[in-house]
Amino acid sequence: MLFNSIDFAVFLPIVFVLYWALRGRTRWQNAFLILSGSVFYGWWDWRYLGLLYFTAGTDYLVALGLQRTTAEGRRKGLLAISLIANLGLLGFFKYYDFFITSFHSAFTVLGLPFNMRTLNLVLPVGISFYTFQSLSYTIDVYRRQLEATRHPVTFFAFVSFFPQMLAGPIERARHMIPQFEKARIFDIAMARDGLRQMLWGLFKKIVVADNCAQVVNHFYAAPEQHGGATLLLATVLFAFQIYGDFSGYSDIAIGSARLFGLELMRNFAFPYFSRDIAEFWRRWHISLNTWFRDYLYIPLGGSKGSKAMVVRNTMIIFLVSGFWHGANWTFISWGAINAIFFLPLVLMANHKRMSGTVAEGRALPTARELWQMLVTFAMACFAWIFFRAQDMDQAWTVIGRILSPSLFEVPEVSSMLTLAISLFGIGLTLAIEWISRTKQHGLQLDGRASKPVRYALYYAIIAIIIVCAPLGGGEFIYFQF
Repeated sequence: MLFNSIDFAVFLPIVFVLYWALRGRTRWQNAFLILSGSVFYGWWDWRYLGLLYFTAGTDYLVALGLQRTTAEGRRKGLLAISLIANLGLLGFFKYYDFFITSFHSAFTVLGLPFNMRTLNLVLPVGISFYTFQSLSYTIDVYRRQLEATRHPVTFFAFVSFFPQMLAGPIERARHMIPQFEKARIFDIAMARDGLRQMLWGLFKKIVVADNCAQVVNHFYAAPEQHGGATLLLATVLFAFQIYGDFSGYSDIAIGSARLFGLELMRNFAFPYFSRDIAEFWRRWHISLNTWFRDYLYIPLGGSKGSKAMVVRNTMIIFLVSGFWHGANWTFISWGAINAIFFLPLVLMANHKRMSGTVAEGRALPTARELWQMLVTFAMACFAWIFFRAQDMDQAWTVIGRILSPSLFEVPEVSSMLTLAISLFGIGLTLAIEWISRTKQHGLQLDGRASKPVRYALYYAIIAIIIVCAPLGGGEFIYFQF
């Protein structure tokens, strides 16, 4: 079920009303959320619900075993069961065909026979997200950072909570399970802010991402037929497409959760206002990046130790992040490029230098800050070429065309109206988020504008969404991951 669909517009109010009709009965509310999550996920394909609940059931039982035993050997064995079950399923559905294809290519080059065939597997929606979320629970219990919950309804509600089960944020059990365990009281202020955040997420998805997608898809379909200026424009629009699409999803998910009295972690913190690539990665897909930090980077030694170890750990974290996004060499290259951008900062211990809000206390950035943001954005855009390209050949074609004399030609326009809407949406997004850059989301304007101004803005955004929604709007990009 898509957030930007009529189905969800009907589904959410029904779930909201029935959920709060059960107020004061926490376990019944949790059970109802499991049912709602099953309907929400099953709307796509009910057959894959078994994978979701196999993952949750395995980790629930493993965590109970970890809680009951003190024998270190047995605890490691139980953790291994969780790791194999979770990563085995994820690896099979997401990477089996990739490895078979790669091995076939390698054996062909060597002139050796290779008879295994691809299975053309359908990737279950959300498997990368709910797998990591559930896996973090058993790791935390193993580390004794969290006690295992004895109530299966509580844990299953955590894993199958519908607002974020398909594309995050990737939550931590130690943050969410206590919220599911305690009684929830309806908070009107919390619900209002949730609705504002949902509205802002819908604007970014429908007006920005979906319109940008139409331009980007047109030119990236056959980049060899277009000039450098056109492909540069398409690449910049893709940077805003993926931001509007994914941060828009996160805003809708976080806002929806607040309607049910639950707080999800922040997933984006205005990343295109970053002044270096390290700050960008602290602000982009926060839930995944902190997951890799906590469960991979720090256990490997983090930024401590020798320079060689720092280089190794940094490369591992970015390559694994790229591979997590998809079974394609383009994603691995995207991760490697970002690692190369990041390494000089971490080696010189400058990766935490930009820790505050840009232009804090000022209306506008300085010339230096503006330059830093533009350079960081350009670096991100270069890496996005590999993320967007269908294969490595197409990525190098785009780069080659951008670096050719055609860069100085007038860009082609596939649809002047769509391009105008895209640029208008991007401009409005940047303006509103710049004003709100110290807040949690773009429409958290309390204290910065009077009530009439705020409500005029809300109704204007609703009108813009209705008028500017393209006919070809569809799924969120991160559903494919």
